[in-house]
Amino acid sequence: MTKIILTPAQRKVHRAEAHHLDPVVMIGNDGLSTAVTKEVNASLNAHGLIKIRVLGDDRVTREEMFQTLAEKLSAAPIQHIGKLLVLWRPKPEIKKVRSEDEDRMPGPRDFKVLKYSTLGGQRPEVKMLRVLGNQRLTQGGKVKRAQPKQTSIKKRSQT
Repeated sequence: MTKIILTPAQRKVHRAEAHHLDPVVMIGNDGLSTAVTKEVNASLNAHGLIKIRVLGDDRVTREEMFQTLAEKLSAAPIQHIGKLLVLWRPKPEIKKVRSEDEDRMPGPRDFKVLKYSTLGGQRPEVKMLRVLGNQRLTQGGKVKRAQPKQTSIKKRSQT
């Protein structure tokens, strides 16, 4: 896989964005294993810009790890400062397919209702009303059922 090559200005922007990030992956004294590479790949897919902490003291080994990760995962090497490595790769676009459920009812909606006073100089009273899927809001600001409550034939005949 080929790694991404960025301009110095782009690299500077990503360095600024990475400043406040905490390390997501830590590489222990065992070095770069397949599990670590897999975890770095998952983190790049989730976040795009990540920091990696390397616990080893050898700078040459850290530099090799940095370049190896960038090449294997086709990521752009942003910064290697001390024991921290910063990598960037654009997040893949995940398309979520939502199935339209025909039986699904609409969810609750919040409405702001203004009730004006009979006296002219006062402020209107503001009330927040939550209207459920089977309800509606009348012109007077009252909540009513959208469909009348069903009663049985037996109860209708008794009245």
